[in-house]
Amino acid sequence: MGKITSVFSILATRKFWVELLIMTFGMLIAGTAVYYFLVPSNLIVGSVTGLSMVLCNLSESIFGVPLALSTIVFSINLVLLVAAYFLVGKEFGAKTVYTALILGPILKVLETYFPYTEFLAKDANGNLMTSVMGDPWLDLLVFVIILSASQAILFKINASTGGLDILGKIINKYLHFDIGVSVSVAGAMICCTAFAMNPFNLVVLGLLGTWINGLVIDYFTAGLNRKKRVHIISKHNDELRKFVIENLKRGCTLFEVTGGYSNEKKIELEVLLTTDEFSALMNYINNHDIDAFITADSISEVYGIWASKNRKEVSRAKL
Repeated sequence: MGKITSVFSILATRKFWVELLIMTFGMLIAGTAVYYFLVPSNLIVGSVTGLSMVLCNLSESIFGVPLALSTIVFSINLVLLVAAYFLVGKEFGAKTVYTALILGPILKVLETYFPYTEFLAKDANGNLMTSVMGDPWLDLLVFVIILSASQAILFKINASTGGLDILGKIINKYLHFDIGVSVSVAGAMICCTAFAMNPFNLVVLGLLGTWINGLVIDYFTAGLNRKKRVHIISKHNDELRKFVIENLKRGCTLFEVTGGYSNEKKIELEVLLTTDEFSALMNYINNHDIDAFITADSISEVYGIWASKNRKEVSRAKL
């Protein structure tokens, strides 16, 4: 009974529905990138969708009728989720279950109501081209940018696109590779299956796309997570401390420092802020003519209780 109550309490939160909407939107973007920029040109990158395209092509060669791409994607993701449950455990979480299983239905909707053939141009002979952008390199570039943005959005809320991430975690656990290397290895293995249907140059193109995808994800993720580490030395340190705690709702650290030139004892305030909070702090300092020596640098990763901006209010409410 307690577990049922806990589930309903989660479903009743605004956070759950906002994140559900974000995950659905993120996967819709990912599905669009796959269907319109990979499928027409038969580009195979290191993903479950890439493997599904190979299997779809093989099914046509063997049985004469290709299986639906959406069906294969859904089936592979379902198998991976079951395998991860037994081989890895519950670490991938319910979010990955949702995002992994929703990709197939999204592709099915696009196949049925918005087929990519409607967007393909025709060559001089009137035949449909196999590229939306007119060139496989451009297709790959657009796909990587769109998909990486989608993945970065999902990573921001601790979700993922499933598929390859699950396979990477399985490799990580049993072969003891770093998780980033595990995902790259899994992606490269999937790319190599493209030899069954593509010439050598397209396989190499897929491998390059897999590598570039990792680089672009890192870039987008770093941008979304970027914070400011600010150091302030000022005689008004108590006033600034109060502003940080009461207005920005952030904690801070105070250090006693000694000036190398003046040999005077001073207080240095250190605080981690988002870019918006940093702008608010600088506006406050400028508007109140506060004399201060300020340095700031960017950091891309923060772990621990800092991530919850309202933790102070939550703690007080519990008290």
